[in-house]
Amino acid sequence: MSSQINFGYPWWLSYGHLVVLAIALLFWLLGRRRKWSRVLMLLIGAVTLWSAAAFFVTRFGLDVNGRLALPTQAFLTSGAGRVLDMGAGTGRSTLMVLEARPQTTVVALDLFAESYKQHFGAEQSGQERLLSNLKAAGVEQHASIQAGDMRKLPFEPATFDGVVSTYAIDHLDREGINTALGEAARVLKPGGQFLMMVITKDSWLKFTFGPLLLHSGTASAAWWTSRLQEAGLQVIEQGTRPATLYILARKP
Repeated sequence: MSSQINFGYPWWLSYGHLVVLAIALLFWLLGRRRKWSRVLMLLIGAVTLWSAAAFFVTRFGLDVNGRLALPTQAFLTSGAGRVLDMGAGTGRSTLMVLEARPQTTVVALDLFAESYKQHFGAEQSGQERLLSNLKAAGVEQHASIQAGDMRKLPFEPATFDGVVSTYAIDHLDREGINTALGEAARVLKPGGQFLMMVITKDSWLKFTFGPLLLHSGTASAAWWTSRLQEAGLQVIEQGTRPATLYILARKP
């Protein structure tokens, strides 16, 4: 069933470096045949090696169209409960929760607005694409889909045992981030957990994409910790993964 899952990220994120690699190899072979200068051949060789290395980092390190692993086993250790996925996108983080904690139920919330189409295309509606991925993974019975804004969540206070936000909240401006974190704290039950994953300043990301993936929401771990504390949440764990900062917080 997993072969039918399509998270919808553009092909060049996973395979674009292969195009550069193919072109670089052609120039390298042409240069050897025509005996180009040593300096030029070294430059072409460097581009060839970079594109090959960057492809392996992208495809097997970042793996943006692959399944997302839970970054910490400290999230929802009871294994059960009701979880909100804020900015669910095409379902990558919803599947992350349901596959790591199969006794949970997840509400997958997204605006499914213009920014969604810019990220994932307009071939299907956001709800259709997300539902298709849930069905392909066989978890649709444990999830529901709801349109809504993470800055004004359509839920009563103390509704969820856990809230997750992966690569979503950092797309908001600073005011929006503060509002969304406040909303996450509001809908959490006392003792509930908030798991956030955001793009971070990462040497591998710079090596792989350079300025192509500049991210306006990139901030330090200390900055995010301060925002979470201002929202009334207690940080209990943080760490990094390729291109990712994760922070686990708790509502007192």
